[in-house]
Amino acid sequence: MSVAVAVAQFAPAADTDRNIGEIGDLVAVAAERGARVVVLPEYSSYFIDPFDATLRDQAQPVDGPFGAALRDLAAAHGVTVVAGLLEEGNGDRVRNTVVAVDETGLVAAYRKLHLYDAFGQRESDWVEPGEIVDPPVFSVDGMRFGIMTCYDLRFPEVTRLLADAGAEVVLVAAEWVRGPMKEAHWRTLLHARAIENTFFVAAADHPPPRGVGQSMVVDPQGAEIAAVGTGTGVAVAHLDPEAITRVRRVNPALALRRFAVVPRG
Repeated sequence: MSVAVAVAQFAPAADTDRNIGEIGDLVAVAAERGARVVVLPEYSSYFIDPFDATLRDQAQPVDGPFGAALRDLAAAHGVTVVAGLLEEGNGDRVRNTVVAVDETGLVAAYRKLHLYDAFGQRESDWVEPGEIVDPPVFSVDGMRFGIMTCYDLRFPEVTRLLADAGAEVVLVAAEWVRGPMKEAHWRTLLHARAIENTFFVAAADHPPPRGVGQSMVVDPQGAEIAAVGTGTGVAVAHLDPEAITRVRRVNPALALRRFAVVPRG
């Protein structure tokens, strides 16, 4: 039986209450269209550009007020909500965390492993990297989901570890910063991660002018099966687990590989 997954694209602001309101509207639309899982962007709880000390002021526990608001939305609409938030860190830095929340509360959390110290940015000035732990995987209607964040998409080991943990769908919360070739990188990497692991990838980004938009769902063969353009909106795809079985029957890349992923620390 297929599981409907929605990517919900919006531009988080430096106003958590406003963001929760917009998330509520998007989750309602997704649920009305049959979604059982809704993935929203990185920094959905609070975002300011450029970063400043308000990040620390807005950070909270994963089960804090923002998580509670997601839980209420999940309960009201019968969905699992996946979204990025600012989590309290150690010292002066925060954590860039993605949570999965259903009507019972937190079911999984992922702390961004690779920080965006690239393309002229220095995320590590404000954010501490997550510890290397077992990949976060959870189930909805019998389908197994993994979660990850934005820049980690450039490191294929992250999605490979999720594949090894049994994920059939990887949900990516992102704020993919615009710039030369960045939209091409975004699209290419999402397709590549789906193809090389022969599973589904669903990714939600901020729209322009900060992000590239183009939130999408990609199937195990690398076909784009649902997408949002450059505005605020929701796209829903019905994911059939049998599609993974069929693709892996003809392309058993995971079974044929001769290398494992080993952490560097």
